[in-house]
Amino acid sequence: MILALVQTLRPRQWVKNSFVAVPLFFSLRLLEPDSVLRTAAAVGLFSLIAGCVYVLNDLVDVEADRAHPKKCHRPIASGALPTAAARTFLVVAVPVLLALALWLEPMFAAVLGTYFVLNVAYSFRLKQVAYLDVLLIALFFILRVLAGAYAIGVPASPWLLGGTFLLALFLGFGKRAHELATAAEAKKQRAVLARYNLTGLKWMLHGLAVAVVVYYAAYTQSAQTIAAFGTDALIYTLPLPVVAILRFIVLATGRKDSESPTDGMLRDPLFMAAIIGYVISTGAVLYWG
Repeated sequence: MILALVQTLRPRQWVKNSFVAVPLFFSLRLLEPDSVLRTAAAVGLFSLIAGCVYVLNDLVDVEADRAHPKKCHRPIASGALPTAAARTFLVVAVPVLLALALWLEPMFAAVLGTYFVLNVAYSFRLKQVAYLDVLLIALFFILRVLAGAYAIGVPASPWLLGGTFLLALFLGFGKRAHELATAAEAKKQRAVLARYNLTGLKWMLHGLAVAVVVYYAAYTQSAQTIAAFGTDALIYTLPLPVVAILRFIVLATGRKDSESPTDGMLRDPLFMAAIIGYVISTGAVLYWG
């Protein structure tokens, strides 16, 4: 049953919580042990509370998951994790995690609590409202960045928050496009998909892809960025995000062999090479440029 619980916490999806570490990276505190430790604790707490959200989602969606060709194998839907055990875990884990967050930093705890409450609202009602569901996904990414900033006591820049919002919209609509493109009965399995159109989502994906690239290019050449980092060389990292964005579009709309775009991203050599290359090259510019 423990293995079933771990599977329900979805460790594969925790890669999204790497956004909690973005303020550490761009505040030039990556070489400060105290900031690194506080960020690691923040990522861990955020990942565990996100895991609790997945448990809650699976409890709410258990009947719909049983009708899904892949999701029916999830532990709660298949019966490997009894619903009573999942509920007990939530009742114990959530207060403990929030208490630990409060000990780390009160404002971090406030953001973590807000994230959980909004996810409860999302799970029970708001995920059924087209477009608002993706806006909330984008807000969840902003909360991750704010949490990381509060954890180490640095302000989250407007540039960083704006870029996170655009990128999260791109990822959110990509997830919806993937769901429509890969499931023959997608609209029955997730009611909100009936209010989306795959062609329209593809247009939105391409439009947001352009917006993200232009926004990032403007960020690298802004006066604030150049003053903060003492260089305008970040513009030379631009091709790598472009590759990652284009590859994500392919994975979201053309690949049908994964349950979600996140799974496809993590298994795709080209996408992962672009992301790793971006992190290394950006780190070289910011810390050693």
